[in-house]
Amino acid sequence: MNADDANYPLADAEQAGVFLVPVEDFTAIADSATTLGLAVQRIDLAGVADKRGLLDRISRGLRFPPDLGRNWDALADSLRDLGWLSARGYVVLIEHADTLRGQADDDFQTALDIFDEASISWADQDVPFWVFSATP
Repeated sequence: MNADDANYPLADAEQAGVFLVPVEDFTAIADSATTLGLAVQRIDLAGVADKRGLLDRISRGLRFPPDLGRNWDALADSLRDLGWLSARGYVVLIEHADTLRGQADDDFQTALDIFDEASISWADQDVPFWVFSATP
């Protein structure tokens, strides 16, 4: 896979969104994104089993300012303003979500919905915002 791959046209903000992909694709996605000047952020959810842990890992993975709230509204607001990650676009790679999916799948799905809403908001500014979560 490369940046021109029809499955992941990473430079195209209109095609961006939230996708479930094999973890084996992460390296190629990250390489392509880097080549295009997109910021690549990894969120490792190993051992996370609840909303609090999920929001904490997202905050750390995306290097949110420390004074940011830890709730869904704060997450949505923060994803629309990634000034501290100044880039032409963004790729978020989420891995090891198995425990969370088993313990708090509703929270995981809510987070993915918020990521998807952020992608739509960024597309309005012609900025690609991709989220790839490893398939279970």
